[in-house]
Amino acid sequence: MTVIFYIAAAVAIITTGLALTRAHAVHALLYLIISLLGVSVVFFVSGAPFIAALEVIIYAGAIMVLFLFVIMMLSVGKANIEQEKIWIKPRTWVGPGIFSLILLVLFILLVSGFSDTPINSAIIAPKQVGISLFSKYLLGVEISAVLLMAGIIGAYHIGRGRGKVKHRFMEESQ
Repeated sequence: MTVIFYIAAAVAIITTGLALTRAHAVHALLYLIISLLGVSVVFFVSGAPFIAALEVIIYAGAIMVLFLFVIMMLSVGKANIEQEKIWIKPRTWVGPGIFSLILLVLFILLVSGFSDTPINSAIIAPKQVGISLFSKYLLGVEISAVLLMAGIIGAYHIGRGRGKVKHRFMEESQ
């Protein structure tokens, strides 16, 4: 179990580093998705299967794939079509494919009962997680909600269309 933990942690660290150093956003997102999958294997080995499942479903499954589709949708034009042809080449997918294969082998070994040592953990129901979040950790949940709202408002103001800037003396009277 310890070997699987360290291999998954190494995959997560390496792919995070690769995600930070890639020049193309699509390549970085692919490595970041694999990094999140590696972190979910680490959670699973540590005895937190619920958090591991949430990591895969929410982060790797929804948010990162959404980012990937948004980046690919915003790439419009002839030059970007040529760039997408480069992304489709097999050599682009070799690195993420190898790391994904390593994580798949680790997960199959975990599920098949490879380890002799059982995971010393109690099963925690989603209801208990929700009760804990909204009682003991309520302040942290509220602070993160305020930060997310500030991010949404900031993104709206940055992304909205602005009119032509005029000097206050040059404004037309209405």
